[in-house]
Amino acid sequence: MNIKLLDVLKKYTMVFALIAVVIFFYANTEGKILYPQNINNLISQNAYVFVLAAGMLLCILTGGNIDLAVGSVVCFVGGIGAVMMDKNINVWVAVAVMLIGGLLVGAWQGFWIAYVKVPPFIATLAGMYAFRGLANVVMKGFAIGVRNETFLNVFGGGSDCYVPDFFHGENLNITCMAAGVLVAIIYIAFIISKRMSARKKGYDIESLTSVVPKTVVICAAVIWMFYKLAQYNGIPAGLLWIAAVLIAYGYITNKTTVGRYLYAVGGNEKATRLSGIDSRKIYFFAYINMGLMAGLAGILTIARAANAQPTFGQGYEMDAIAACFIGGASAYGGEGGIFGVIIGAVLMGVINQGMSIMGMSANYQSIVKGLVVLVAIIFDVQSNKKKK
Repeated sequence: MNIKLLDVLKKYTMVFALIAVVIFFYANTEGKILYPQNINNLISQNAYVFVLAAGMLLCILTGGNIDLAVGSVVCFVGGIGAVMMDKNINVWVAVAVMLIGGLLVGAWQGFWIAYVKVPPFIATLAGMYAFRGLANVVMKGFAIGVRNETFLNVFGGGSDCYVPDFFHGENLNITCMAAGVLVAIIYIAFIISKRMSARKKGYDIESLTSVVPKTVVICAAVIWMFYKLAQYNGIPAGLLWIAAVLIAYGYITNKTTVGRYLYAVGGNEKATRLSGIDSRKIYFFAYINMGLMAGLAGILTIARAANAQPTFGQGYEMDAIAACFIGGASAYGGEGGIFGVIIGAVLMGVINQGMSIMGMSANYQSIVKGLVVLVAIIFDVQSNKKKK
């Protein structure tokens, strides 16, 4: 019994840490951290963290590699899109250019890393400076407003960037509540289907005493979150983009060949090459994918702020890297998952928002986040020592 309890504590360390942090800020903000508007802000303001962390996870899986340039790329592609829309170029053309721009940046960096063997830290550090400079060139050092209502509403920046309530509830967004219940039902159906499939194939499956409580807690958390959102304006557009990205990357990492290769390269690159897998293509895929996510994060960032500024994106790479490591991604590569990214990103968001509500300065916020990341890395290092 004690062994099982220790296993649970070890497996869900960051979940318990998240709960503890929420309780701490709830007590120190007089409950303000859990106000419906603050729950909405937590999601909308940190959409870029979820998006960038999902892409960063793939880079980290290849061997603990990171991309230091993503913040600058967010600023660069966001600036391009803002300039295009300011000149009345079609909004969807601008969106396409921002995404393609992110892909091209990812391909540029991926080429040097995968085929020329430039260390990822050096290649992306160079990119961090270069694309920050290009962003300033594109915007000529000035902020550029984004006024296209369609763009703002679709990507989470306008006053109408919420899914409308089709049932017209008075004090509660019924559509939002229905969506929360539906998500919980879909999750339960997924768990049942997964267990049935595993049983048919003769695989070992978790006991019901383990699965049922975990499923109940997750479903309760989902419904509670949607209930809070329903008390404000409902489902923000940013949440839809976050959900789409996380579902896609959950599928890529768990159900695709390239996902298995990412873990294999991070676990043992030499053995992976000897088995006939071209590790260069895996590195290239990881970084071109990171570029695409930086493009999407750039779109969400300028939509949220309704403008593009030369200073946007500063520190974004650190938030994404921190979310991955806090969520259990190994600094050595080969370990990590989307569930961990979600926990890490939410934890970072709660810390940011909690300290802001408490009136703590940005300097202290940076200190706390740095210590949290250090603790996560120490935990990972110690865990790897015990495995060896």
